[in-house]
Amino acid sequence: MTREEKEIIVKDLSEKLANTNYFYITDSSAMTVAGINQFRRMAFDRGLEYKVYKNTLIKKALDTLDTDTTALTGVLKGSSGILFSTESGNAPAKLIKDFRKKGNTLPLLKGAFIDSGIYVGDDQLETLSNIKSKNELIGDIIGLLQSPAKNVVSALQSSGGKLAGILKTLSEKE
Repeated sequence: MTREEKEIIVKDLSEKLANTNYFYITDSSAMTVAGINQFRRMAFDRGLEYKVYKNTLIKKALDTLDTDTTALTGVLKGSSGILFSTESGNAPAKLIKDFRKKGNTLPLLKGAFIDSGIYVGDDQLETLSNIKSKNELIGDIIGLLQSPAKNVVSALQSSGGKLAGILKTLSEKE
């Protein structure tokens, strides 16, 4: 690979990293080509993108970002792949967990970048899979805001029914 080709790859990767709020760096060193292709296919089916890059190219691309990514550059050893997600920060973690449920032990999570937050290590996978997406958080907030109003309406309806029943009973007695 020539220097010009490497510069083009670094430039493209830098743009992709800058425009993506969620990306995971994985260890794909012990994965077979068939395993990587199967993982890529699962990622594509879920709207994610998975690409394998050289560590030096990833390092150069991370250095161009405005945020401090030194924790991520420290994990770049062996063969590395990057999972890009535009929709949700937990989608790549769920993909890795689902892929492992099929009997695969890889890929291992080296690090993740979620909305300027950096997570390092495979032990963070459970935490990352429990992160709620923006739409899930909005749904939770709407549910919390609607809950008091629903309680008031149901209380008024049940009280109104009781009051009507009492009035009917009293009118029938006279």
